[in-house]
Amino acid sequence: MVRLTVLYNLAADQDEEAFLHWRLGEHQQENATQPGVLYTDFALVQGAWPDGAPVPYRFMTIADWPDMETFRAAFYEPGMQADMIKNLAILADPIFLISEIAISSGGHA
Repeated sequence: MVRLTVLYNLAADQDEEAFLHWRLGEHQQENATQPGVLYTDFALVQGAWPDGAPVPYRFMTIADWPDMETFRAAFYEPGMQADMIKNLAILADPIFLISEIAISSGGHA
């Protein structure tokens, strides 16, 4: 299984309440219906460990695909890339991590 993890903040000129309305509704539906997506979720980062460590990101999104071929076909599709470039305008400091799950102990993965 391939997992995309996106860690990010909002750009300084963005309204968090408006962002959350969009992100939890329309955008979550878009993510969930991407070709091949098995699972996706969105989280508000609440802290870091050890206690007192700086929290560099406010938000985290993950999405899982069954394999690298399916991920690449969906993620690098020109329409998806165009949408991502548009959406990046509202973010600050995003990092996109692409990983392959080596082992899973329950849950959705």
